[in-house]
Amino acid sequence: MVPEEKARAHVLVKGRVQGVLFRAATRDEARLRGVRGWVRNRSDGSVEAIFEGERKKVEEMIEFCHYGPPAARVSSVEVRWEEYTGEFKDFYIRYR
Repeated sequence: MVPEEKARAHVLVKGRVQGVLFRAATRDEARLRGVRGWVRNRSDGSVEAIFEGERKKVEEMIEFCHYGPPAARVSSVEVRWEEYTGEFKDFYIRYR
C-alpha cells in the first residue's frame, strides 16, 4: 500500500466569515479528517488557515472553506500551496 501524499495549504477566506462560527466549524471539520494546523480571524474581516495532512483531506478542507457553516457567506477562497512541514500536533483556533 502506497502512503498518502502529504500536503500543506495556506488559505484565506473572505466574505461574511466572522461571527458565524467559521473558526469552530473549521476546527471540527479538520479534526474529523485528521488534518492539522490552525485557523484565525484577521483584522480585515477575513479568516486565515493552515491545513496540513493527507492531500485528499487537505483538499476536502479547502472545499469546506468555500461554504463554511450555515450562517457564513463566502465570497472568495485564496489557496497557496506550501511545503509540508509536519510541525502541528493538532488543529486549533489561533487568537493572534
